[in-house]
Amino acid sequence: MVRKTFDRELNDLQDDVLALGRMVENAIVQSVAILKHTDHEAARRLIDADGEINEKRFAIEADALTLIATQQPLASDLRKIFTAVLVATELERIADYAKGIAKVTLMMGAQPLLDPFAHIPRMADLADDMLHRALEAYALEDASLAHAIPDEDEEMDGLHNRVYRELLTVITADPSTTDRATYLLWVAHNLERAADRVVNICERVVFTVTGEIAEMDVEEGEDLGLEALS
Repeated sequence: MVRKTFDRELNDLQDDVLALGRMVENAIVQSVAILKHTDHEAARRLIDADGEINEKRFAIEADALTLIATQQPLASDLRKIFTAVLVATELERIADYAKGIAKVTLMMGAQPLLDPFAHIPRMADLADDMLHRALEAYALEDASLAHAIPDEDEEMDGLHNRVYRELLTVITADPSTTDRATYLLWVAHNLERAADRVVNICERVVFTVTGEIAEMDVEEGEDLGLEALS
């Protein structure tokens, strides 16, 4: 009976992580749509909604600690609990990147977006797809799927670098675009970092299944010297 109760509570914990993941997926997609349409009111709503994501993450941590304190988890159970907390942390950070993109919308005001923005929606779609599949791997405890996802990070890095180069060209041709170009660099950087966080989630899925902690072999993108806006 005790084991059944524990299994139910552990499943509830994992379901909460997946629910948080859906919230974060939506935030990433919406943040870029908001920027595209210069929707300041929606940007403010997304920024405000980040508090709910933070609370969800902290609730997951509290529930995980309660499970450890009140039950007698086995080694495999501890891996699942540990992973739930770490995945929730990564998800909350990805949501911060989405919030940062919403802040860029407000900072841009009514200024038009520069042409290199055309690559940004693809970056958002890629980040969302990677995250969705990582959460699927987490739900299914599928190490093979988790191993396959980081390969897509190479495309993300390529898009990131392309935006960077094109924006430098724009600035060189017209220095008055510097502020707007910098805003888009922040957006691209946030999306690239979101994909890196997804890779971290994949590593945790593999840890849950195999008990092995290993950094997945993903080539690092060019360091642009930017701090992600969050």
